[in-house]
Amino acid sequence: MSAGAVRVVIADDDADIRALVSIAVGKAGLDLVAAVADGDQAWLALQEHHPDLAVLDVSMPGMTGLELCRLIRADAALAGLHIVLLSAAVDDQARAAGFEAGADEFFLKPFSPREFAAWLSDFMVPEK
Repeated sequence: MSAGAVRVVIADDDADIRALVSIAVGKAGLDLVAAVADGDQAWLALQEHHPDLAVLDVSMPGMTGLELCRLIRADAALAGLHIVLLSAAVDDQARAAGFEAGADEFFLKPFSPREFAAWLSDFMVPEK
């Protein structure tokens, strides 16, 4: 992780989930650079901001979170971007598909914003 604030892009078509993730990002001391409602807007935000972390809904209009994962992993300009997928799907097959697409982590909805913020704080601490 580079020095300075960790920049985050959130993409979820549910405004309440975007708000919860935004709160968690703030509690973790990270810098929210974009919060968008669909995959196409997310792709544009990722290309514009080159964030350190993307929090993506698996099922959203435009590109899905899985499609975005694959695009991100194929784009050298976004190398090193950490990807968290959010999904209401609870089966192992959905989780496996997320990791196969390139996600670093997978969270089930609903989730606790406090626990998510704690995970963000732990996950985004620079390795020694």
